[in-house]
Amino acid sequence: MITVHLRYEIDPAKLAEFTDYGQRWIRLVDKLGGTHHGYFMPSEGDSDEAFALFTFPSFAEYEKYRAAAAVDPECVEAVRFANETQCIRRYERRFLSPVFE
Repeated sequence: MITVHLRYEIDPAKLAEFTDYGQRWIRLVDKLGGTHHGYFMPSEGDSDEAFALFTFPSFAEYEKYRAAAAVDPECVEAVRFANETQCIRRYERRFLSPVFE
């Protein structure tokens, strides 16, 4: 199992746009074989930082998702929306292996 951790630097004036973007990707990750664990938005503290977590059964399945997302019309539209609204300033992606009891 592989968990993708995304850290976003977002424009705090565009929280509505970033929320829209995140809601799109929750559904799209699930549609393309992953399990999305949600977006975590600023509350207290930093107002320009958000996070997302989603899991795939393996890194190979994640790579299949990436290939499918590159050509899926809804995914392409979600990326276009983020670029057009400039709600995301930058992001970092990390790959983690979860530990359970």
